[in-house]
Amino acid sequence: MAITDYFVRFLQRRDSLPDKDLARLRAIRTQHVSFAPGEVIVPADRTARRSCMMLRGMSARSHRLVGRPDERVITALHVPGDFVDLHGFVLAGLEHSVVAVGSAEVEFIDHAELIDITENFPHLTRLLWMATLIDAAIHRQWLVAAASLRSSAHLAHLLCEIYTRLNAVGAAADQEFSLPLLQRELADILGYSPIHVNRAVRDLRDRGLIRWSGADITIIDWKGLATLARFDPTYLDIERLSR
Repeated sequence: MAITDYFVRFLQRRDSLPDKDLARLRAIRTQHVSFAPGEVIVPADRTARRSCMMLRGMSARSHRLVGRPDERVITALHVPGDFVDLHGFVLAGLEHSVVAVGSAEVEFIDHAELIDITENFPHLTRLLWMATLIDAAIHRQWLVAAASLRSSAHLAHLLCEIYTRLNAVGAAADQEFSLPLLQRELADILGYSPIHVNRAVRDLRDRGLIRWSGADITIIDWKGLATLARFDPTYLDIERLSR
């Protein structure tokens, strides 16, 4: 298969993409693989020979706790167009697993393709580097949100971020999106108990900010939700810089 248009849009929202770079992206050969909910996409502690990109659904970075193997912490969510483990291209292995959140589809890209790009396409290489830097910026913002927001506001920030990321690549529109997370998985992300997450969801509903049915979410009052979350999308770097 060819590389997903979601990733092309991800790059084009942030920087120019010359014809030769676009052609090289289109020429990348990928392997399309589907995963069931909770299935491991990329295992921890294994030397990788390929990296994966989200095509449909979501995935999560899942960390097992030392001495408590039945517990985990989720430190990132990935949406269509995300190059999930691009850093694995230069590292010996990942210290965490990447697992499917709901049903998920990915495109695996052999590292030989990335070696060719880094050796022959300098501008495209910088854009790939940019993708990993945005990933790091999202992680930092999660730390800030965890330290400064509580309960409903923390959940509101996550919803604002996920919708903005999906909308930027054309995977969500009209303030509607799908979030295939169980409440226990939200608890793993936010650091609360499932009971506290349930209360936060109910609070956002009662405030008239969202509708949430199953995996489907509609943001009724974007301004109100973003204000509660103190959400500033600058860290997502979704607009081109003037050069």
